Amino acid sequence: MTSSPGGARLTAALKELKDRTGLSLARLAAETTFSKSSWERYLNGRSLPPRQAVQELCRLAGEPDGRCLALWEIAKSEESGRPKDPPRTPPQPSPPLPPPPPSPCPSLSPSEPPSSSPSPSPEGSAPVPVGHRGAAAAAILASVCAVVFGAVAVTLVLLPEENPAPRPSATRSTGGPQCRTTTCEGKKPAAMNCAGSPDTLAEHVTATGASIQLRYSRVCGTSWARMWGARIGDRIESGTAASAGRPHTARVENKVEADTYVTTDMTATVLGTVVKACFLPVAGGAKECFEARAAHG
Repeated sequence: MTSSPGGARLTAALKELKDRTGLSLARLAAETTFSKSSWERYLNGRSLPPRQAVQELCRLAGEPDGRCLALWEIAKSEESGRPKDPPRTPPQPSPPLPPPPPSPCPSLSPSEPPSSSPSPSPEGSAPVPVGHRGAAAAAILASVCAVVFGAVAVTLVLLPEENPAPRPSATRSTGGPQCRTTTCEGKKPAAMNCAGSPDTLAEHVTATGASIQLRYSRVCGTSWARMWGARIGDRIESGTAASAGRPHTARVENKVEADTYVTTDMTATVLGTVVKACFLPVAGGAKECFEARAAHG
C-alpha cells in the first residue's frame, strides 16, 4: 500500500493517531475489533485497513474521522486502480448426492431362483407352476406400488405447506440517489448520494504533482471532478460542452483540504457526453485541461 502516495499519507496519519493515544499494539487490539497483527500491518503500511478500523482509531484518539476517511478513500481509489492477479480458487468437490428415499414396496430380485416344488392348489384343480405364480404375483405387486406412489405424490402436491418460507416484502430503499440529471445540477455528489460507486472516466497528474479525476455517476446522470495532493489556492473546473461558459469550480481553502481532496459540484451529463476538467495552479503557469466521454464502466 505504501507504493501509492495516498497510502503513504494514510499510514502517516494513522501512526500519528496511534502515538497520540499512547496505546501499545496489544492494548489497541483490546480496545478495538481488530487484532494486534492486523494493526501492525495497517500501521506499517503493508495493507490497507478497513474503513471501520480507521473510524475506531479516530475515536480512541478523539479525532473527527472526516480527514482520515478522506485519506482512506484516496488510498483505496489508488489501490483499486492497480492491476491485480485474479484469485485462484481451488476446485471444490461436488457435494454427495442424498440417498434415495426408502421404497414402500419390497424389492423384487430377479436373481433369486424360484422354488422347484409346486405350490398347493385348491382341491379338484390342477397344480399351478411356481414360475407362473411368481410372475403373476410380481405383476400384481408392481400395480399396487404404482397406486401407492401415485397417491403419495398427489397428497404431497395437494397438502399446503405447514411452515411456508416468508416472502420478502417490498421495501423502499432510503439510501438511493436524491436527485437525477438536471435536478442534481450544482449540488454536491456526496450530499445527493451520487458518490457511492461512480466511474472514473479519466485521471490526470498535473505538473505540480496534484491528481485530478473526472467522475461520472450512472445512477444520477451527472459528472464532476475531484483533486488531491494540491496546494492551498489551487483550483479545478469541470463541466460539459453545454456548460463551457459556466463550469463548476472548487478551490483548496486550507491544509485539511490540501491533505485530502476537493470536489466540484455536479453537472448534468447525458451518457456519451464529453466531460472536461481543468487545473489552475495558484503559483501561476499554464492551465492544464483534459477530457473524457461519459460511458458505462
